[in-house]
Amino acid sequence: MVTRAAKAESVLAANSVADMLAAMTHATSALVGPDLVGLIVAISFAAGLNVYATVATLGLLAHTRWVVLPPGLHPLTNWWVIGASLALFAIEFFADKIPAFDLFWNALHTFVRIPVAALMAYGATSQLSPQMQLLATLAGGAIALAAHGGKTAARVAVTPSPEPVSNFTLSASEDILAVFVTWLATHHPIAAGVIALVFLVAIVAAVRWVWKTMVQSLRSLFGQPQISTRA
Repeated sequence: MVTRAAKAESVLAANSVADMLAAMTHATSALVGPDLVGLIVAISFAAGLNVYATVATLGLLAHTRWVVLPPGLHPLTNWWVIGASLALFAIEFFADKIPAFDLFWNALHTFVRIPVAALMAYGATSQLSPQMQLLATLAGGAIALAAHGGKTAARVAVTPSPEPVSNFTLSASEDILAVFVTWLATHHPIAAGVIALVFLVAIVAAVRWVWKTMVQSLRSLFGQPQISTRA
């Protein structure tokens, strides 16, 4: 009797766990509306900063069942994908903190971060219509481009500094931000999306300010000789 009761309890427990996992999978697979938009915005922004950290974080969280990703992102849970992402993240962690070399590294990753972000946005919206999926893919790539462009512009401004501390601090902050935003996107996608949008607005504003400053400097530089000649 004890054995049969124990077996019955084990079966019930296993069924309960299976039901819970099935419910989680259904809830995450049915992610729509603001939550889905927030997820796409957040992971695309994070990928623009550090694509390897983003992919590794998503893969580890899903593989350890802390979160359940949309069906189109299930390939990220493969150990080969996670391992490759962690290895590349380790390489980028050091390469991205070397002054001057980080400019070459970031220029090279223009062809990595943006396409991968677009692919993740495509996979996250596999349950939507082809038109909406295409729109999400384009949006994901554009968001990653903006984040990547802001990161590259910041490196151009910081790299000439003779001390390496500022370069290391900036790179480490980007790594932490990418992991944090990715984690937050899997638990609170709307909040993560809002944070990413705030950073994107700040990046656009900073780039515009830098551009205006450069144009004004060039105008004053080439305009001054003409004024002095006429005088």
